[in-house]
Amino acid sequence: MHSTLHIIGTGPGDPELLTIKALNTLNKCQAIVAPKGSPDGQSTALSIISQMVSVTEKEVYQLYFPMKKIKAGIEPCCEVREAWRTAATKILSLLDQGKEVAFPTLGDPAIYSTGYYLYETLLSLRPEVAVRFYSGISAMSSCSAETAIPICLGNEMLAVVPATFSDERIRQTLRDFDTIVLMKVHRVLDRICLLLDEANLLDKAVFVERAGMKEERIIRDLSEVPQNPHYFSTMIVRKNGMGNFC
Repeated sequence: MHSTLHIIGTGPGDPELLTIKALNTLNKCQAIVAPKGSPDGQSTALSIISQMVSVTEKEVYQLYFPMKKIKAGIEPCCEVREAWRTAATKILSLLDQGKEVAFPTLGDPAIYSTGYYLYETLLSLRPEVAVRFYSGISAMSSCSAETAIPICLGNEMLAVVPATFSDERIRQTLRDFDTIVLMKVHRVLDRICLLLDEANLLDKAVFVERAGMKEERIIRDLSEVPQNPHYFSTMIVRKNGMGNFC
């Protein structure tokens, strides 16, 4: 029987939000290959699962994945491609040794995740490789739960976009959709608040940082831009208002 790579969504940061299926799979894997965003840093995904699963007797590899913009249909830069290929090669070598391998990724693997880039790279090297995906709780779902604000109701239309999009793309999204979830806001929060103010939507937005964790911060009054936002930051803009939900 061929060994399998398990690409596992860790959820938004709270280790208790790992699914039972994720925990069971992590426990049975002999090796973990975890992505990290800086060469000298530590893997956030690994730190999340390590709070619920003992990794001391597993082979653990933290591999650098450059955090650079990737556009659909356009080949990424050489540094990014090389990182994907390095990770894929390492995983294939572990699978060839008969080991079950886990690749933890933040949130849900289906939403702006490193997991699918790795998957495509693996298929390019070995089309018959066995890979399984495990959904995780998304950041927007966790933020909705923590604020008691629905993402969408009835016939409302939803958009989920990175806050790093251009001003015009953000403006168009704010015009066209009823609820807008802005991800990756920590580096561009000043600009996003200006665009929301321009669209008269500042009072329709809520900022959530580290949803569900001890350091959680929820800000509903964005007339002043939150200072020092954490990487785990998401914004929900609900044009139909927060109603009696908050």
